[in-house]
Amino acid sequence: MKLGIIGLPQSGKLTIFKALTGARGEDATKAFTKTESHISTVVVYDERVDFLRDLVKPKKATYARIEYLLPAEIGMAGAKSESGQWGEVRVCDALLHVVRNFKGAGGAPPTPEQDFWQVEEDMILNDLAVAEKRIERLELDKKRGKKGGEEELALLYACKDLLDREIPLRTNKDLASNPALKGFTFLSAKPLLVILNNDDEDESMPTWKRPPNEAEMMIIRGRLEMDIATMAPEEAEEFLEAYNIKESALDRAIAASYRLLDRISFFTTGEEEVRAWSVPAGTPAIEAAGTVHSDMKKGFIRAEVISFEELKKYGSFQAAKKAGIMRLEGKEYKVKDGDIIHFRFSV
Repeated sequence: MKLGIIGLPQSGKLTIFKALTGARGEDATKAFTKTESHISTVVVYDERVDFLRDLVKPKKATYARIEYLLPAEIGMAGAKSESGQWGEVRVCDALLHVVRNFKGAGGAPPTPEQDFWQVEEDMILNDLAVAEKRIERLELDKKRGKKGGEEELALLYACKDLLDREIPLRTNKDLASNPALKGFTFLSAKPLLVILNNDDEDESMPTWKRPPNEAEMMIIRGRLEMDIATMAPEEAEEFLEAYNIKESALDRAIAASYRLLDRISFFTTGEEEVRAWSVPAGTPAIEAAGTVHSDMKKGFIRAEVISFEELKKYGSFQAAKKAGIMRLEGKEYKVKDGDIIHFRFSV
């Protein structure tokens, strides 16, 4: 999973990035600048991996990971134009839109709703330009007698209809996720988390007259949580309690990222490794097998499955098998969150 961080200049994107990536020591000592892009891979700690590691005692345990991308600031050397910045985040699976909700330079009051819609409308205009350019090309091919492209053209006109009305494509999930449109990497089609970057003492969610369409909103007190992310665990715990912060910014962002992308985790176990794998909800067993290794998908026979809760209840794989809890599933089985799977395959 890869998520891009966007927002207006001076919204605190770099502060939020530091709050996320420093929460567990990742890149905590690294120097960051606005003149270049930054990407950080953070570990998704999962107590289920810990349980399986203690049970199986493999040589190593591997958690799932999420990548967060922070493009260079517009106007800086790394992103000389808005199109340059948008180009970087087009490859991301979802977007984190940071909105300033603290006093700016010279005590300027925040205008979070206005700032949000400025960026949102820019994404919509970018998408509209992409759609119109492709429509123009397809219509020209059609006039020249070239066959094919009817389905794509119909989908693009559906996109244009929404964008013309300043409606982001993510409001139509079927359209936003249509495989025929994947190559266009539409910005407004990506799942969106709006991060309100609040002052240290402000934990309230602002009231907007025009709330975002199909987007989750979350508060992060960026400067405060960035500082907490650099503290020793004991000191950080004291500050989290003092400021009524139940979870770190990273843990909240990870949970939101999984919700945004409708992701689940399944697990594989063995003498060499216990590992968590992140896949979209509803993934068939054969596709999950391919996530682990292409040979498993190619030679898929069956998936031997037990849920984490069932394994935890019986205490061991042997006890679960004796109780008849382990089950064999075919390639169309929809993998569920917490499934522990052994793929049977032959190549």
